[in-house]
Amino acid sequence: MRSIRLLPAVTGVAAALAIALTATACGPTETPAADKPADTTATASPSEGGSGSDTSDLANGFADKLKKHGVDVDKWKGGEWKNWDRDTWLREADDFVNPVIDGLWDTERMQSAKSPDPTVETQATSGGSDPVPRPVTAQREKTPYHRYAAPVGKIFFDAPEGHMVCSGTIVKDPRRPGKSNLVWTAGHCVHAGKKGGWYRNLTFVPAFNDLGKSPAALRNAQPHEVYPYGQYWADWAVTSGEWIQGGGTNQAWPYDYAVLHVQPQQGRKSLEETVGVALPVDFSAPTPAQAGTVGAWGYPAAPPYNGMIMHKCLDRATRLTTAPVTPTMYRIGCTMTGGSSGGGWFRALPNGTTALVSNTSIGPAGRNGWLAGPQLGRGAKAAHEMVSKKFAR
Repeated sequence: MRSIRLLPAVTGVAAALAIALTATACGPTETPAADKPADTTATASPSEGGSGSDTSDLANGFADKLKKHGVDVDKWKGGEWKNWDRDTWLREADDFVNPVIDGLWDTERMQSAKSPDPTVETQATSGGSDPVPRPVTAQREKTPYHRYAAPVGKIFFDAPEGHMVCSGTIVKDPRRPGKSNLVWTAGHCVHAGKKGGWYRNLTFVPAFNDLGKSPAALRNAQPHEVYPYGQYWADWAVTSGEWIQGGGTNQAWPYDYAVLHVQPQQGRKSLEETVGVALPVDFSAPTPAQAGTVGAWGYPAAPPYNGMIMHKCLDRATRLTTAPVTPTMYRIGCTMTGGSSGGGWFRALPNGTTALVSNTSIGPAGRNGWLAGPQLGRGAKAAHEMVSKKFAR
């Protein structure tokens, strides 16, 4: 059994993430767990996607669900997952399966992952929109990321087009205070929408490439430098019904959000316990004017970026409407590109707490300069509640 070095949780991680936003009163300010060593004794995860006794029933259910669709779990792990036949591609809301394949996401495979094409190459139409914001140049996050932005990470997954990558954020679980295993991201990072089904081999890596190394240097990096808190495989995912049915169309972008429940590939501690922080989600869906200045974090991978470095943008939110009779989206100026999709947007709540208020969804076709994300209202809250309840103890 292989063990990996895990970094300890750091006091003030979320506060440090907020330093760049203090002047505009926006940024995560949740206080994480006190400094304490992470559990460095790794124990094997159940082979079919469970995480200890907490999810053993769900682990057994993975094999049953695959068999229901004519797929043997051992064959799946042996390569059957590469079969993207539309007739067998699992797409319905309760069809998600993601058995752990140990060792699949090594450093080389992670570096080869690309951004999903729809991310910032979809032209959003106007109508009820504010003027296009001025571009805001994305800034590199300080290193080490585990000290300044530990809740932010990369999501890796497989699609018919190959190895893909998005961004995500650790968020709180109301039914497991201090022990959340929830990650917020975009719907198009977990499900192909109208053109297909659930993506496969989804894993989350908080504070990926902790020291901000170049691609060349990262090839020789130690595992703890690539994934300082380890890897976390999704054992459940929920996105909106609108995304499942129409994802990829202008009518569906306002519903482009998703919640993952994850489990450690090695070890048994929760994601929040290991990293030391999780952020609340603001489901009040404030108008762009009410949201004020927001900060977006992520790992842009499409040119001119390489996907290895965490970046951030700060700007005042404005309105974007992608199709008639659809909810308004938030839009900010930002030069981040594909790969930043799913990355969290943060704002300060009236009580001084900082919360995730949106996620990166789309940007302009053919150029960089702005990003848009959904308002998180009742539908988003229902998705969050659904995952929380499924894993409540």
